[in-house]
Amino acid sequence: MSKIQEIGAAIESGKGKNVQDLIGAAIGGGLKPMEVLQGMIDTMGAVGEKFKDGQIYVPEMLIAARAMKKGLETLKPHLVGETGATIGKFIIGTVAGDLHDIGKNLVAMMVESQGFEVIDLGVDVKAEKFIEAIKANPDCKVLGISALLTTTMPAVKETLNAFVAAGVRNQVKVMVGGAPVTQGFVDSIGADGFAADAATAASKAKELNKRLN
Repeated sequence: MSKIQEIGAAIESGKGKNVQDLIGAAIGGGLKPMEVLQGMIDTMGAVGEKFKDGQIYVPEMLIAARAMKKGLETLKPHLVGETGATIGKFIIGTVAGDLHDIGKNLVAMMVESQGFEVIDLGVDVKAEKFIEAIKANPDCKVLGISALLTTTMPAVKETLNAFVAAGVRNQVKVMVGGAPVTQGFVDSIGADGFAADAATAASKAKELNKRLN
């Protein structure tokens, strides 16, 4: 079993401390942080598929997610260390009414690894909090909104409407992602970009950032 497979197995079984130790050993042994991250993302993708297929249930999904989060904490400094100068700021948050953060955290780390200074507003972020962050960071050009539930997708549109009302919509390019989000939905609400996964989100953030620079 490879180091990346060992990390994946530890994530799936919810052994957060083991995940952290294995990541340290993998990096120390010469594996690139991005390789380790991709392996972790693949593992959580497989866990998600098992959940959808009824092979595992909420408790198993949660312990894997917690172990993944521990791993992300350990891996983050190594990823950031691979980057050069900051290329811009990136505000991100999970939309109001939604408490999911694993996907958001992955996107934040991937974007940060590409050279952005990330301002993470957390979960259940109301429009007012996004607006405050935009006003407090006038040099920020890109903002990401995560919606992981079909029931919270309408809040994304409401948030964009609030940006318009507050006069800040033209200050930032807004990208949206999350399990139920589609390109069609993003187009319908007038957002600027859609990302189906964390890696795509990082590329899209760089692309949108260039448009306003």
